[in-house]
Amino acid sequence: MAQHRPVVLSFSGHDPSGGAGIQADIETLISHQCHSASVITALTEQDSRNVKKFIPQSPENIISQANMILDDLPVNAFKIGLIGHHETAIAIYAILRQHPHIPVVLDPVLAAGGGAELASDRLIAAISDLLLPCTTVLTPNSEEARKLSGCDGLDECGLVLLEKGCEYVLITGTHETTPVVNNQLFHDGCCWETYTWDRLPESYHGSGCTLATGIAALMAHGLEPVQAVMEAQEYTWNSLNSAYRPGKGQYNPNRFFWMEDEA
Repeated sequence: MAQHRPVVLSFSGHDPSGGAGIQADIETLISHQCHSASVITALTEQDSRNVKKFIPQSPENIISQANMILDDLPVNAFKIGLIGHHETAIAIYAILRQHPHIPVVLDPVLAAGGGAELASDRLIAAISDLLLPCTTVLTPNSEEARKLSGCDGLDECGLVLLEKGCEYVLITGTHETTPVVNNQLFHDGCCWETYTWDRLPESYHGSGCTLATGIAALMAHGLEPVQAVMEAQEYTWNSLNSAYRPGKGQYNPNRFFWMEDEA
C-alpha cells in the first residue's frame, strides 16, 4: 500500500544554484516523506556566494497558482520563504486568510547569506502587519528578529514578535558571536525553551530554509509545534554537519545525509 504523504505548500524563490529556496524546500520535504507543492514568489540571479538580482512574480499569478493547488490537494501546512516584494506579501496574506485552519511556518528571508538585501521597508512592514498575525511558527535569525521587532535584545525581540501575533517564535543564534549556537523558542508570553547546539565551522546556504521547512513538514505529519521545532533543529544540524561545497561560496546542507547513513 502506498504511504500517505502529507502536503506542504511552499511559497519561496527559485535559486538557480540549488542550495536554497524552493530546491531546499523540496529536498527537505522529500526527506520527511511529504508531498511538495510550490508557488515561486521570485526568480533570482544567484550563485553559492550571493544574490545578484531577484525578479518578483506577479501577485495575480501567485494567487491563481495557490488557489489551483488548494482546490485540488489537501494542504496540511504552509511554508513561506523569500517574499521579495510587499505586493507578494499582500497576495500571500489573501491566501492565508482564506485558509486559517492550515498552520503557517514563516522564514522571514530579509537578506541573502552573502549579505544582499532582499526586503524593503515596505515589505518588512507588510510582513509585520499582515503575515505575522497569521503565523504559527516564525523562524528568524537574530538579525531578522531585530529588524522585524525594532528591538536589540533577543529576549525583547521574541516577546515583541509574539505580541505581533505569532503563536511561536524560534530565534536562531548562528549570527551571534557565542561559542555555541543558542536557539530560543518563545511562546505564551515568555522564552519557552533554549536549545544549545555545537557551532559548526562553515557558512551555509539554505540552512534557514531547511529548518523552517522541516518544521512545516513535521507539523504536516501531525506533530505539535514544540516537538516539530525540536526535531527539525536536529535534522538541520545533521544536514549542516555533513554539508558539502558545490561551488566557490557557501556550503550546502546535505539534506539526504540519512540516506548515506543507511548505505
